[in-house]
Amino acid sequence: MKARLTKWRLFSIVAMMALILSGCGEPFISTLQPAGEVAQTQYDLMILATLIMVLVIIVVVIIYTVAIIRFRRKKGDTTIPKQVEGSHTLEILWTVIPIILLLILAVPTVTATFQLADTKAMDKKDADGNRDALVVNVRANLYWWEFEYPDQKIITSQDLVVPTDRKVYFNVTASDVKHSFWIPAAGGKIDTNVDGVNTFFLEFDGQKSEDAGGVFYGKCAELCGPSHALMDFKVKALPQDEFNTWVEDMQNAGEPKPTSDLAQQGQEIFNQKCLSCHAVSPEDGRPESARLAPNLATFGERNRIAGILEHNEEELKNWLEDPEQYKPGNKMTGTYGELSDEEMDALAEYLMGLKVQD
Repeated sequence: MKARLTKWRLFSIVAMMALILSGCGEPFISTLQPAGEVAQTQYDLMILATLIMVLVIIVVVIIYTVAIIRFRRKKGDTTIPKQVEGSHTLEILWTVIPIILLLILAVPTVTATFQLADTKAMDKKDADGNRDALVVNVRANLYWWEFEYPDQKIITSQDLVVPTDRKVYFNVTASDVKHSFWIPAAGGKIDTNVDGVNTFFLEFDGQKSEDAGGVFYGKCAELCGPSHALMDFKVKALPQDEFNTWVEDMQNAGEPKPTSDLAQQGQEIFNQKCLSCHAVSPEDGRPESARLAPNLATFGERNRIAGILEHNEEELKNWLEDPEQYKPGNKMTGTYGELSDEEMDALAEYLMGLKVQD
């Protein structure tokens, strides 16, 4: 008996904690704090579906409770309650009511589905071949993300930069296995496939972005390998004028120049050991098939190393020394073990100095 009571107490505590924690979340990653048009639409549909389900549960519980209390068998009472089997009225009610509830949920859901799938603006171009829509090509890799701005001739990795209060259209694909592109605060996930391209759009609310500190977290939402849970990226949401400035800076960025003798040594090491896979120019210039590793043009401006580690030289050297320890199964594993401590210091100095904006 005591053991049963202990189990029920433990169950009650866990259930209460789950209920409390379900309401927790940060604005930069929580689906329950929508930060844009798409997320708000999906959140409203979720609330509508939840309210309908709760209403049905309440009605069923009330009817069940009334039936138990009112029609329970009493000692000595042999009266048989009125039988309602075959009642046309009741059959019509419990057939029509669910249909009405389904229509209440289905109509806005279908409408929103078609609205959120409308990406025709991506194909509209003026007489000069320019388009007003901002388009970003997203390519998922084991275990990093690439973002290409085809009209601006810019390529970044791990950090997606977008303007606020404007629709951003995405072409999403994968280079190895199926992944899934998801920015929880901005909208639902969409699969990135090897054999096709999916399209959709997101919009980042300016005020909500400001509340979140201008940075949102993105994740892979499809199990893709041992480091799936570590396949994160950051979204920097900027006001339109700041985004325009960022685009200009990226387009005008020249070849990175080392800022010290140690960084100069690091550049030489990088050119010998890293340049075959990585690039350090925002324009990149390589065909997609040759982009085997993240573009490092803005590496010094990131706030995470490999998407998961603190952005400092110590963690960078830890990553370079043993990538497998932090992201099992990543394609960089085993390529830097032969570097001496002095070479590691030089390479770290060079990489941390790769910046387009100060």
